[in-house]
Amino acid sequence: MSDRSNPDPLPRALAAPVRTESVVRKSRFIADLAPVEDAEGGDTVIAAARREFHDARHHCTAMVLGLDRSEQRTNDDGEPAGTAGAPMLAVLRASGLTDVVAVVTRYFGGTLLGAGGLVRAYSESVSSALEQAHLLDRRRVALLTAATGHADAGRLEHLLRTWSGSAGASIGTGRYTAAGAEFDLTVPTTQVEALHAALAASGITHRLQHLGEDVEAITGQVDR
Repeated sequence: MSDRSNPDPLPRALAAPVRTESVVRKSRFIADLAPVEDAEGGDTVIAAARREFHDARHHCTAMVLGLDRSEQRTNDDGEPAGTAGAPMLAVLRASGLTDVVAVVTRYFGGTLLGAGGLVRAYSESVSSALEQAHLLDRRRVALLTAATGHADAGRLEHLLRTWSGSAGASIGTGRYTAAGAEFDLTVPTTQVEALHAALAASGITHRLQHLGEDVEAITGQVDR
């Protein structure tokens, strides 16, 4: 489910690669969608499709990258300009996804589809793949370390584990040192103030260190 308390929701991500196939007037269209971290990862997916279907005439592509979805690429790969990559990209943009690459491989069936037919075939190929895809919500999280002396280590760990379960946070295995104990936390940024409040109310002597922020996927298929 979406984190509806997040005032600044992030673009969704693809959970896993998807492949679908269709035939349009004897031409075979193979659509691959894959999650990627960057343009290099997208190029790797495209190269793999070219190797697997090396005898196909076209491998048209579209890519959307970045949390702001600002990096977008297309390639018609020999199809008439604007009939493949652009309509594929339009579908990806409408989906709300980012960090995703689409490759549609076409085996020409001997019948010309015309510009309108190509636009429909390539856009529908990506749309069909998206219908089969599992999507993930993503959220911003704070990376924190909570530390205390040996005397309060057990109390702090119990509080953090109990609080994390109700706040959608996660806690790592504790580290025990000569000075006491430390616990790594991954906390939704919307819950950081609540963590400070819970620690203050506990009366446990502690030190909470903010290490930075990251983005993580929320496990499970989101509402469409």
